[in-house]
Amino acid sequence: MTEKKRTTIVLFSGDYDKAMAAYIIANGAAAYDHEVTIFHTFWGLNALRKEENIQVKKGFMEKMFGKMMPRGANKMGLSKMNYAGFGPKMIKDVMKKHNAIPLPNLIEMAQEQDVKLVACTMTMDLLGLQKEELLNDIDYAGVAAYLGDAQDGNVNLFI
Repeated sequence: MTEKKRTTIVLFSGDYDKAMAAYIIANGAAAYDHEVTIFHTFWGLNALRKEENIQVKKGFMEKMFGKMMPRGANKMGLSKMNYAGFGPKMIKDVMKKHNAIPLPNLIEMAQEQDVKLVACTMTMDLLGLQKEELLNDIDYAGVAAYLGDAQDGNVNLFI
């Protein structure tokens, strides 16, 4: 029996287009029978945020971070040509026209393919994000757990 190939991705960016690229690669690797881990850290955690406002107890700074960051994958801006929020709408319209899968659906697809979605606990603490605010059925871990996955990785990406 051959050993299963592994792909790991660090999703650091909170940009819609970069997160989309990460999830397209992750779903492609999973379809090719790779074990896939996406480690979401810093602004990449926004891809895992629930869209609805979840009431949790927070300090002032944590509340401010929560208000400034996009709530959910669909609210993330573009890395280029954001145009005060018009860019994401334009790209989503073009994607719909070309039958491209939107980011929230790519995330669901990844979960269905058993892609391991990991939220960085250190970053959650820094930004004041709590488990209740993130998607269900994800993992929580620190950098040591990511390094454990990456050490045996055939493909390791930083996006």
